[in-house]
Amino acid sequence: MERALIYEIRVYEAVEGKAQAMRARFKEHVVPRLPRHGIELVGVFEAPAEDGRLTYLTRFKSEEDRTKGWAAFGADAEWREIKAASEVDGPLLKNQTVSVLSPAVTGLLLG
Repeated sequence: MERALIYEIRVYEAVEGKAQAMRARFKEHVVPRLPRHGIELVGVFEAPAEDGRLTYLTRFKSEEDRTKGWAAFGADAEWREIKAASEVDGPLLKNQTVSVLSPAVTGLLLG
């Protein structure tokens, strides 16, 4: 029997006035690094109105892969430098919500 994939939804809420900078950093620096650490990006979403949030969906083969992928991403020296440089005037991220999901019924989602 094939194991169900693990999906993760992350919602980032920017510090007031820093949504554009947070989104730019995500698109320019986070997105290209995710595959390097075994993190498959399924989609990125913004609310129609400017509310300072960015939501994205990732997919992993297992919980172990998810844990390893984020640990590797967090330890990435280049990412740490970029993050520090982008936050010299304070953090861009006010709040982060992470939801880890497994499909309740297989075969209904693509992939």
